[in-house]
Amino acid sequence: MNRFLTSLIAALTLTSLQAQTLQKAPRLVIVLTIDQLRTDYLDDFSSILGQDGFKKLWKEGRVYCNAEFTFNKIDRSSAVAAIYSGTTPSINGIISNQWMDIKSLQTVNSTDDKSFMGYYTDENSAATRLLSSTITDELKIASQKRALVYSISPFRDTAILSAGHAANGAFWINKNTGKWCGTTYYGDFPEWINQYNESKSVDYRIKDIVWEPVYPRFMYSFLPDWRDLNFKYKFADNHENKYRRLITSPYVNDEVNALTETLLNKTDIGTDNITDLLCLTYYAGNYNHKSIQECATEIQDTYVRLDRSLANLLKIIKGKIDLKDVLFCITSTGYSDTESADHGSYNIPGGEFHMNRCAALLNMYLMATYGEGKYIETYYNQQIFLNHKLLENKNLNLEEVEKKTAEFLVQFSGVNEVYTSNQLLLGAWTPEIEKRRNSYNRKLSGDIMVDVLPGWTIVDEKNSNTKNVRLEFTPSPFIFFGYDIKPAIIQTPVTIDHIAPTLSRLIRIRAPNGCKAAPFVDIQ
Repeated sequence: MNRFLTSLIAALTLTSLQAQTLQKAPRLVIVLTIDQLRTDYLDDFSSILGQDGFKKLWKEGRVYCNAEFTFNKIDRSSAVAAIYSGTTPSINGIISNQWMDIKSLQTVNSTDDKSFMGYYTDENSAATRLLSSTITDELKIASQKRALVYSISPFRDTAILSAGHAANGAFWINKNTGKWCGTTYYGDFPEWINQYNESKSVDYRIKDIVWEPVYPRFMYSFLPDWRDLNFKYKFADNHENKYRRLITSPYVNDEVNALTETLLNKTDIGTDNITDLLCLTYYAGNYNHKSIQECATEIQDTYVRLDRSLANLLKIIKGKIDLKDVLFCITSTGYSDTESADHGSYNIPGGEFHMNRCAALLNMYLMATYGEGKYIETYYNQQIFLNHKLLENKNLNLEEVEKKTAEFLVQFSGVNEVYTSNQLLLGAWTPEIEKRRNSYNRKLSGDIMVDVLPGWTIVDEKNSNTKNVRLEFTPSPFIFFGYDIKPAIIQTPVTIDHIAPTLSRLIRIRAPNGCKAAPFVDIQ
């Protein structure tokens, strides 16, 4: 009898443990990356947001309010690659939206690849520059390609980098035509998007889209606005840039929703017991990439409309799939558009740092030190590329030349720090050096990195771009919602590299191959 009771208790205990641990995987995972989403703006604008968008997530989701990236120089491409790969540019190879290709001495986009043609675009695109696997790739491997993986974004880079290497499709808006486009890298272009482009794409509707504030002006009092009048934008009036302007407005999020709803209707995504994954991107940055002082009312209205788009997305998904079978992950790209320089009347220290003058003076110094020659191969994005072939011909030690270069450059007005490749690869560890190492890829980055003081404006003639340096922290959230996630609001800072392993654990697949962070285990 005792043996029988012991066996019965053991069987009941095992059954109980299996019931607790063998929860079915979600039918659909939706990862929504919102470009430049800020936690502080969500807090500040809370009174003008609805109940079915972010407030619903704050009430029912697990909200990490202060998510940080583990590298610096964050932009859209590097952020999305890090989110989906769970690792940094030093490993995944996406160091920026664009970088200098040292072989051709031409700038390349993070998703350029001449081997693949475009659909509804003349861009040649692929995920071949992404050097590590992503959660989308691992899901495809685990399901032996049976899982459906799609990506929808206003932008080419985020569409492709979130889709990864093995997705069924990645779609983005053509900035010149307003059509949804794709690449042969993912195979044939779906017929349902051809049909959508022929009758429902935004080029048929843009003439009627006029952006004015949702609420009266007095309700947008959270950010100071230098203007006296409300804004009004009719995108069709700007014939050359109408789609480019639309893509930097909250209306583009509704376009993402519209194609998402079509995808849900036209495909089998989320309809069986094999977990599928849908990667979406919204925009929450400044209109037309202006400074916040120039578009304070616009950014507040953007968050109102963003909140409504999010609520509508939840409604669209709920209409097709029970939300208990859907796992949402909402996160941000963790940076914000550059601000304009402060007016001189405020007496804030600053100046202009010109990369071309810096490179020219440096080459003169190296010639005075080592003899005639072109020692600077090129420069780009605060990076200087030395002429390795010349150094080899002159039997010069690269580490020594880098050290002398750094000692010379640090004397320039406006320069804060100078980092060499040898220092980043082999130098002593500090917390600041760690973030810079994570940003540095030894096959893609330059030999010298120049760090400019806050308040100064970097003028880079290579890309006709200027950037005002500010070192302030941009508070960004990431949120898990649905799928029996335990609600909580967590203020303790966390790092963004936990997203990929946590999603992998919940889907029951391997983490991406470059991911070293541990998953969160207490969220259900």
